[in-house]
Amino acid sequence: MVHPLNPRMAATLPPPVMEARRWLEGVEFPDDRPLINVSQAAPMEPPPEPLRQAIAEAALHETAAHLYGPVLGLPELRAELATQWSAAYGGQIDEAQVAITQGCNQAFCAAIATLAGDGDEVILPTPWYFNHKMWLDMAGIRTVPLATGDSLIPEAARAAQLITPRTRAIVLVTPNNPAGVEYPARVVADFMAVCRRHRITLILDETYRDFDARSGAPHDLFADPDWAENLIQLYSFSKAYRLTGHRVGAMVAHRDRLAEVEKFLDTVAICPNQLGQRAALWGMRNLRPWLAGERDEILARRAAIEDGFPALPGWTLMGAGAYFAYAAHPFDIPSDTLARRLVAEAGVLMLPGTMFQPATDPGARNQVRIAFANIDRNGIARLFDRLAAFRP
Repeated sequence: MVHPLNPRMAATLPPPVMEARRWLEGVEFPDDRPLINVSQAAPMEPPPEPLRQAIAEAALHETAAHLYGPVLGLPELRAELATQWSAAYGGQIDEAQVAITQGCNQAFCAAIATLAGDGDEVILPTPWYFNHKMWLDMAGIRTVPLATGDSLIPEAARAAQLITPRTRAIVLVTPNNPAGVEYPARVVADFMAVCRRHRITLILDETYRDFDARSGAPHDLFADPDWAENLIQLYSFSKAYRLTGHRVGAMVAHRDRLAEVEKFLDTVAICPNQLGQRAALWGMRNLRPWLAGERDEILARRAAIEDGFPALPGWTLMGAGAYFAYAAHPFDIPSDTLARRLVAEAGVLMLPGTMFQPATDPGARNQVRIAFANIDRNGIARLFDRLAAFRP
Protein backbone atom coordinates (compact mmCIF):
# COMPACT_ATOMS: atom_id res chain seq x y z
CA MET A 1 0.00 0.00 0.00
CA VAL A 2 1.21 3.49 -0.92
CA HIS A 3 1.15 6.01 1.94
CA PRO A 4 -0.27 8.55 2.31
CA LEU A 5 -3.36 7.81 0.22
CA ASN A 6 -6.56 9.79 -0.14
CA PRO A 7 -9.14 7.60 1.65
CA ARG A 8 -11.77 8.41 -0.98
CA MET A 9 -9.49 7.05 -3.69
CA ALA A 10 -8.74 3.97 -1.64
CA ALA A 11 -12.47 3.34 -1.20
CA THR A 12 -13.15 3.63 -4.95
CA LEU A 13 -13.35 0.32 -6.78
CA PRO A 14 -10.77 -0.41 -9.51
CA PRO A 15 -11.78 0.45 -13.10
CA PRO A 16 -13.97 -2.53 -14.10
CA VAL A 17 -12.74 -2.89 -17.68
CA MET A 18 -9.11 -2.83 -16.57
CA GLU A 19 -9.89 -5.26 -13.75
CA ALA A 20 -11.54 -7.65 -16.20
CA ARG A 21 -8.54 -7.49 -18.54
CA ARG A 22 -6.36 -8.75 -15.71
CA TRP A 23 -8.44 -11.95 -15.72
CA LEU A 24 -6.84 -12.72 -19.08
CA GLU A 25 -3.34 -12.92 -17.62
CA GLY A 26 -1.90 -16.40 -17.97
CA VAL A 27 -4.87 -17.71 -19.99
CA GLU A 28 -4.12 -19.10 -23.43
CA PHE A 29 -6.77 -19.15 -26.13
CA PRO A 30 -6.33 -21.77 -28.86
CA ASP A 31 -6.46 -20.74 -32.51
CA ASP A 32 -9.73 -22.60 -33.02
CA ARG A 33 -11.34 -20.83 -30.05
CA PRO A 34 -10.06 -17.26 -29.81
CA LEU A 35 -11.27 -14.95 -27.07
CA ILE A 36 -14.68 -13.33 -27.58
CA ASN A 37 -14.34 -9.98 -25.83
CA VAL A 38 -17.69 -8.40 -24.97
CA SER A 39 -16.44 -6.50 -21.93
CA GLN A 40 -16.00 -2.96 -23.28
CA ALA A 41 -18.31 -0.75 -25.31
CA ALA A 42 -15.96 0.76 -27.84
CA PRO A 43 -15.50 0.62 -31.61
CA MET A 44 -12.73 -1.80 -32.49
CA GLU A 45 -11.94 -0.20 -35.86
CA PRO A 46 -10.42 3.19 -36.77
CA PRO A 47 -12.49 6.05 -38.17
CA PRO A 48 -13.51 5.77 -41.83
CA GLU A 49 -10.72 6.64 -44.23
CA PRO A 50 -12.10 10.05 -45.33
CA LEU A 51 -12.19 11.13 -41.68
CA ARG A 52 -8.65 9.87 -41.12
CA GLN A 53 -7.60 11.86 -44.16
CA ALA A 54 -9.24 14.98 -42.70
CA ILE A 55 -7.35 14.42 -39.44
CA ALA A 56 -4.09 14.04 -41.36
CA GLU A 57 -4.73 17.21 -43.34
CA ALA A 58 -5.41 19.15 -40.15
CA ALA A 59 -2.25 17.76 -38.57
CA LEU A 60 -0.16 18.75 -41.58
CA HIS A 61 -1.61 22.12 -42.47
CA GLU A 62 -3.36 23.72 -39.45
CA THR A 63 -0.96 25.29 -37.00
CA ALA A 64 -3.80 25.87 -34.53
CA ALA A 65 -4.45 22.12 -34.39
CA HIS A 66 -1.24 21.79 -32.36
CA LEU A 67 -1.72 24.72 -29.98
CA TYR A 68 -3.83 25.53 -26.98
CA GLY A 69 -7.38 26.44 -27.94
CA PRO A 70 -10.45 27.82 -26.16
CA VAL A 71 -11.14 26.00 -22.89
CA LEU A 72 -14.79 25.37 -23.80
CA GLY A 73 -13.88 24.08 -27.22
CA LEU A 74 -13.61 24.96 -30.89
CA PRO A 75 -16.25 27.63 -31.67
CA GLU A 76 -17.15 26.01 -34.99
CA LEU A 77 -17.80 22.65 -33.31
CA ARG A 78 -19.86 24.23 -30.54
CA ALA A 79 -21.94 26.07 -33.16
CA GLU A 80 -22.39 22.95 -35.30
CA LEU A 81 -23.62 20.89 -32.36
CA ALA A 82 -25.98 23.66 -31.28
CA THR A 83 -27.44 23.89 -34.78
CA GLN A 84 -27.84 20.15 -35.28
CA TRP A 85 -29.24 19.53 -31.78
CA SER A 86 -31.74 22.39 -32.17
CA ALA A 87 -33.05 20.79 -35.35
CA ALA A 88 -32.99 17.22 -34.04
CA TYR A 89 -34.76 17.97 -30.76
CA GLY A 90 -37.10 20.71 -31.97
CA GLY A 91 -35.74 23.29 -29.58
CA GLN A 92 -33.35 26.19 -29.30
CA ILE A 93 -29.77 25.59 -28.22
CA ASP A 94 -27.17 28.35 -28.54
CA GLU A 95 -23.45 27.98 -29.13
CA ALA A 96 -22.88 29.59 -25.73
CA GLN A 97 -24.77 26.68 -24.14
CA VAL A 98 -22.34 24.07 -25.53
CA ALA A 99 -18.97 23.01 -24.14
CA ILE A 100 -16.59 20.52 -25.73
CA THR A 101 -14.78 18.18 -23.34
CA GLN A 102 -12.09 15.50 -23.32
CA GLY A 103 -14.63 12.72 -23.71
CA CYS A 104 -18.04 12.32 -22.13
CA ASN A 105 -16.61 11.09 -18.83
CA GLN A 106 -14.92 14.44 -18.38
CA ALA A 107 -18.20 16.17 -19.16
CA PHE A 108 -19.86 14.22 -16.35
CA CYS A 109 -17.05 15.00 -13.92
CA ALA A 110 -17.22 18.70 -14.79
CA ALA A 111 -20.99 18.78 -14.40
CA ILE A 112 -20.83 17.14 -10.98
CA ALA A 113 -18.02 19.46 -9.89
CA THR A 114 -20.34 22.44 -10.45
CA LEU A 115 -23.31 20.80 -8.72
CA ALA A 116 -22.24 18.96 -5.60
CA GLY A 117 -19.69 18.91 -2.80
CA ASP A 118 -18.78 16.94 0.30
CA GLY A 119 -21.73 15.03 1.70
CA ASP A 120 -24.15 15.98 -1.08
CA GLU A 121 -26.19 13.30 -2.84
CA VAL A 122 -26.76 12.25 -6.44
CA ILE A 123 -29.36 9.67 -7.48
CA LEU A 124 -28.21 6.96 -9.92
CA PRO A 125 -30.59 4.33 -11.31
CA THR A 126 -29.25 0.80 -11.00
CA PRO A 127 -27.62 -0.90 -12.75
CA TRP A 128 -25.45 2.18 -13.07
CA TYR A 129 -22.57 3.20 -15.32
CA PHE A 130 -19.59 2.40 -13.12
CA ASN A 131 -17.51 5.48 -14.00
CA HIS A 132 -20.32 7.71 -12.74
CA LYS A 133 -20.27 5.89 -9.41
CA MET A 134 -16.48 6.01 -9.27
CA TRP A 135 -16.34 9.78 -9.75
CA LEU A 136 -18.96 10.39 -7.08
CA ASP A 137 -16.96 8.24 -4.67
CA MET A 138 -13.74 10.11 -5.44
CA ALA A 139 -15.50 13.45 -4.94
CA GLY A 140 -17.00 12.54 -1.57
CA ILE A 141 -20.55 12.64 -2.91
CA ARG A 142 -23.04 10.04 -1.72
CA THR A 143 -24.54 7.86 -4.44
CA VAL A 144 -28.21 7.09 -3.82
CA PRO A 145 -29.23 3.96 -5.77
CA LEU A 146 -32.58 3.97 -7.56
CA ALA A 147 -33.65 0.38 -8.23
CA THR A 148 -35.26 -0.18 -11.62
CA GLY A 149 -36.53 -3.75 -11.22
CA ASP A 150 -36.92 -6.24 -14.03
CA SER A 151 -37.99 -3.56 -16.53
CA LEU A 152 -34.70 -1.66 -16.05
CA ILE A 153 -36.71 1.55 -16.56
CA PRO A 154 -36.47 3.98 -13.61
CA GLU A 155 -39.61 5.51 -12.15
CA ALA A 156 -39.67 9.22 -11.38
CA ALA A 157 -42.11 8.74 -8.49
CA ARG A 158 -39.70 6.36 -6.76
CA ALA A 159 -36.84 8.79 -7.35
CA ALA A 160 -38.85 11.58 -5.73
CA GLN A 161 -39.09 9.53 -2.56
CA LEU A 162 -35.28 9.42 -2.36
CA ILE A 163 -34.76 13.18 -2.59
CA THR A 164 -33.43 14.89 0.54
CA PRO A 165 -32.15 18.42 1.25
CA ARG A 166 -28.70 17.17 0.18
CA THR A 167 -29.82 15.87 -3.24
CA ARG A 168 -28.27 17.84 -6.08
CA ALA A 169 -29.02 15.81 -9.22
CA ILE A 170 -30.54 12.73 -10.82
CA VAL A 171 -28.55 11.04 -13.58
CA LEU A 172 -30.19 9.21 -16.50
CA VAL A 173 -28.31 7.37 -19.25
CA THR A 174 -30.39 6.63 -22.35
CA PRO A 175 -29.92 4.48 -24.35
CA ASN A 176 -28.65 2.94 -21.17
CA ASN A 177 -25.21 1.76 -20.22
CA PRO A 178 -25.13 -1.02 -19.03
CA ALA A 179 -28.72 -2.16 -19.61
CA GLY A 180 -29.21 -1.07 -23.23
CA VAL A 181 -32.81 0.01 -22.67
CA GLU A 182 -34.13 3.20 -24.25
CA TYR A 183 -36.06 5.35 -21.80
CA PRO A 184 -39.48 6.40 -23.14
CA ALA A 185 -39.92 10.13 -23.69
CA ARG A 186 -42.63 10.17 -21.03
CA VAL A 187 -40.23 8.76 -18.44
CA VAL A 188 -37.60 11.39 -19.24
CA ALA A 189 -40.24 14.13 -19.03
CA ASP A 190 -41.43 12.81 -15.66
CA PHE A 191 -37.90 12.99 -14.28
CA MET A 192 -37.53 16.53 -15.56
CA ALA A 193 -40.75 17.47 -13.78
CA VAL A 194 -39.50 15.95 -10.52
CA CYS A 195 -36.21 17.83 -10.80
CA ARG A 196 -37.99 21.10 -11.43
CA ARG A 197 -40.34 20.56 -8.53
CA HIS A 198 -37.44 19.93 -6.17
CA ARG A 199 -35.10 22.51 -7.73
CA ILE A 200 -32.40 20.00 -8.59
CA THR A 201 -30.68 19.12 -11.88
CA LEU A 202 -31.37 16.35 -14.37
CA ILE A 203 -28.15 15.09 -15.96
CA LEU A 204 -29.08 13.30 -19.17
CA ASP A 205 -26.23 11.25 -20.62
CA GLU A 206 -26.98 10.52 -24.29
CA THR A 207 -23.65 9.03 -25.27
CA TYR A 208 -25.43 6.41 -27.42
CA ARG A 209 -28.12 8.63 -28.95
CA ASP A 210 -26.88 7.91 -32.48
CA PHE A 211 -27.82 4.24 -32.05
CA ASP A 212 -31.32 4.70 -30.64
CA ALA A 213 -33.75 2.39 -32.46
CA ARG A 214 -36.48 5.03 -32.45
CA SER A 215 -36.91 7.53 -35.25
CA GLY A 216 -37.12 11.20 -34.41
CA ALA A 217 -36.20 12.91 -31.15
CA PRO A 218 -36.06 10.55 -28.15
CA HIS A 219 -37.47 13.29 -25.89
CA ASP A 220 -38.76 16.86 -26.14
CA LEU A 221 -36.93 18.50 -23.23
CA PHE A 222 -35.17 21.04 -25.45
CA ALA A 223 -38.52 22.20 -26.83
CA ASP A 224 -39.11 23.92 -23.50
CA PRO A 225 -37.55 27.41 -23.72
CA ASP A 226 -36.55 27.11 -20.05
CA TRP A 227 -34.78 23.75 -20.41
CA ALA A 228 -31.44 25.14 -19.25
CA GLU A 229 -32.74 25.90 -15.76
CA ASN A 230 -32.65 22.24 -14.74
CA LEU A 231 -31.07 20.20 -17.54
CA ILE A 232 -27.51 19.19 -18.39
CA GLN A 233 -27.10 16.96 -21.45
CA LEU A 234 -23.94 14.95 -22.09
CA TYR A 235 -22.76 13.49 -25.39
CA SER A 236 -19.81 11.57 -26.85
CA PHE A 237 -18.41 11.79 -30.37
CA SER A 238 -16.34 8.68 -29.69
CA LYS A 239 -18.97 6.10 -30.56
CA ALA A 240 -20.47 7.96 -33.52
CA TYR A 241 -17.23 8.50 -35.43
CA ARG A 242 -14.90 5.90 -33.85
CA LEU A 243 -12.90 8.61 -32.10
CA THR A 244 -12.40 6.89 -28.74
CA GLY A 245 -8.67 7.55 -28.72
CA HIS A 246 -9.15 11.22 -29.54
CA ARG A 247 -11.33 11.91 -26.48
CA VAL A 248 -14.06 14.30 -27.62
CA GLY A 249 -17.32 14.80 -25.74
CA ALA A 250 -19.80 17.58 -25.15
CA MET A 251 -22.00 19.17 -22.53
CA VAL A 252 -25.12 21.23 -23.20
CA ALA A 253 -26.14 23.40 -20.25
CA HIS A 254 -26.96 26.90 -19.05
CA ARG A 255 -24.30 29.40 -20.08
CA ASP A 256 -23.87 30.46 -16.45
CA ARG A 257 -23.08 26.86 -15.50
CA LEU A 258 -20.58 26.63 -18.34
CA ALA A 259 -18.74 29.59 -16.83
CA GLU A 260 -18.17 27.35 -13.80
CA VAL A 261 -17.42 24.32 -15.97
CA GLU A 262 -14.68 26.38 -17.63
CA LYS A 263 -12.84 26.56 -14.30
CA PHE A 264 -12.84 22.78 -14.03
CA LEU A 265 -11.79 22.15 -17.63
CA ASP A 266 -9.03 24.75 -17.54
CA THR A 267 -7.58 23.08 -14.47
CA VAL A 268 -7.61 19.46 -15.66
CA ALA A 269 -6.98 19.74 -19.42
CA ILE A 270 -6.74 23.45 -20.44
CA CYS A 271 -8.50 22.65 -23.72
CA PRO A 272 -9.98 19.64 -25.51
CA ASN A 273 -7.91 17.63 -27.99
CA GLN A 274 -7.50 19.85 -31.04
CA LEU A 275 -7.28 17.15 -33.71
CA GLY A 276 -10.16 15.29 -32.12
CA GLN A 277 -12.35 18.38 -32.23
CA ARG A 278 -11.61 18.92 -35.90
CA ALA A 279 -12.40 15.27 -36.55
CA ALA A 280 -15.73 15.57 -34.74
CA LEU A 281 -16.62 18.71 -36.69
CA TRP A 282 -15.75 17.07 -40.02
CA GLY A 283 -17.76 14.02 -39.05
CA MET A 284 -20.84 16.06 -38.13
CA ARG A 285 -20.70 17.91 -41.45
CA ASN A 286 -19.84 15.01 -43.76
CA LEU A 287 -20.62 11.60 -42.30
CA ARG A 288 -24.37 11.59 -41.78
CA PRO A 289 -25.02 8.81 -44.37
CA TRP A 290 -22.09 6.79 -43.06
CA LEU A 291 -23.34 7.15 -39.47
CA ALA A 292 -26.79 5.98 -40.57
CA GLY A 293 -25.12 2.82 -41.88
CA GLU A 294 -23.31 2.34 -38.57
CA ARG A 295 -26.64 2.64 -36.77
CA ASP A 296 -28.20 0.06 -39.08
CA GLU A 297 -25.39 -2.38 -38.32
CA ILE A 298 -25.74 -1.91 -34.56
CA LEU A 299 -29.51 -2.42 -34.82
CA ALA A 300 -28.89 -5.60 -36.82
CA ARG A 301 -26.59 -6.87 -34.08
CA ARG A 302 -29.22 -6.02 -31.50
CA ALA A 303 -31.74 -8.05 -33.48
CA ALA A 304 -29.29 -10.97 -33.57
CA ILE A 305 -29.00 -10.78 -29.77
CA GLU A 306 -32.77 -10.71 -29.33
CA ASP A 307 -33.32 -13.54 -31.81
CA GLY A 308 -30.63 -15.76 -30.33
CA PHE A 309 -31.28 -15.41 -26.62
CA PRO A 310 -34.24 -17.84 -26.46
CA ALA A 311 -31.82 -20.64 -27.38
CA LEU A 312 -29.82 -20.10 -24.18
CA PRO A 313 -31.31 -22.45 -21.55
CA GLY A 314 -32.29 -20.57 -18.42
CA TRP A 315 -30.84 -17.22 -19.49
CA THR A 316 -33.10 -14.16 -19.52
CA LEU A 317 -32.53 -11.13 -21.73
CA MET A 318 -33.54 -8.19 -19.56
CA GLY A 319 -32.63 -5.36 -21.92
CA ALA A 320 -30.91 -4.71 -25.24
CA GLY A 321 -30.08 -1.58 -27.19
CA ALA A 322 -27.27 0.62 -28.44
CA TYR A 323 -24.06 -1.28 -27.62
CA PHE A 324 -25.37 -3.50 -24.82
CA ALA A 325 -27.38 -6.47 -23.71
CA TYR A 326 -28.11 -6.99 -20.03
CA ALA A 327 -29.03 -10.48 -18.93
CA ALA A 328 -29.72 -12.76 -15.98
CA HIS A 329 -27.82 -16.03 -15.93
CA PRO A 330 -29.31 -19.30 -14.57
CA PHE A 331 -26.38 -20.58 -12.51
CA ASP A 332 -26.11 -20.86 -8.74
CA ILE A 333 -22.87 -18.91 -8.63
CA PRO A 334 -22.26 -15.16 -8.27
CA SER A 335 -21.89 -13.21 -11.49
CA ASP A 336 -18.30 -12.21 -10.76
CA THR A 337 -17.34 -15.85 -10.27
CA LEU A 338 -19.17 -16.76 -13.47
CA ALA A 339 -17.42 -14.00 -15.43
CA ARG A 340 -13.99 -15.20 -14.32
CA ARG A 341 -14.78 -18.81 -15.16
CA LEU A 342 -16.12 -17.94 -18.59
CA VAL A 343 -12.70 -16.59 -19.55
CA ALA A 344 -10.87 -19.87 -19.11
CA GLU A 345 -13.72 -22.32 -19.70
CA ALA A 346 -15.57 -20.64 -22.58
CA GLY A 347 -13.15 -18.08 -24.00
CA VAL A 348 -15.59 -15.24 -23.24
CA LEU A 349 -14.86 -11.98 -21.42
CA MET A 350 -17.90 -10.10 -20.12
CA LEU A 351 -18.60 -7.93 -17.09
CA PRO A 352 -20.59 -9.13 -14.07
CA GLY A 353 -23.51 -7.33 -12.46
CA THR A 354 -21.38 -6.77 -9.37
CA MET A 355 -19.63 -3.98 -11.30
CA PHE A 356 -22.89 -2.10 -11.92
CA GLN A 357 -24.79 -2.32 -8.65
CA PRO A 358 -24.38 -2.05 -4.89
CA ALA A 359 -23.09 -5.26 -3.35
CA THR A 360 -26.35 -5.53 -1.40
CA ASP A 361 -28.51 -5.54 -4.53
CA PRO A 362 -29.71 -9.10 -5.28
CA GLY A 363 -29.37 -8.43 -9.00
CA ALA A 364 -25.61 -8.15 -8.65
CA ARG A 365 -25.39 -11.91 -8.12
CA ASN A 366 -27.05 -13.14 -11.31
CA GLN A 367 -26.75 -10.39 -13.92
CA VAL A 368 -24.13 -9.69 -16.60
CA ARG A 369 -23.49 -7.09 -19.32
CA ILE A 370 -22.69 -8.10 -22.89
CA ALA A 371 -21.16 -5.36 -25.06
CA PHE A 372 -22.31 -6.87 -28.36
CA ALA A 373 -21.28 -3.92 -30.55
CA ASN A 374 -17.77 -5.32 -30.43
CA ILE A 375 -18.68 -8.46 -32.43
CA ASP A 376 -20.53 -9.00 -35.70
CA ARG A 377 -23.51 -11.31 -36.19
CA ASN A 378 -21.31 -14.36 -36.76
CA GLY A 379 -19.47 -13.53 -33.57
CA ILE A 380 -22.78 -13.24 -31.73
CA ALA A 381 -23.73 -16.73 -32.94
CA ARG A 382 -20.41 -18.11 -31.66
CA LEU A 383 -20.98 -16.33 -28.33
CA PHE A 384 -24.34 -18.05 -27.94
CA ASP A 385 -22.81 -21.42 -28.78
CA ARG A 386 -20.20 -21.03 -26.07
CA LEU A 387 -22.64 -19.79 -23.44
CA ALA A 388 -25.04 -22.65 -24.24
CA ALA A 389 -22.25 -25.20 -23.85
CA PHE A 390 -20.99 -23.81 -20.53
CA ARG A 391 -21.59 -25.99 -17.46
CA PRO A 392 -20.68 -24.65 -14.02
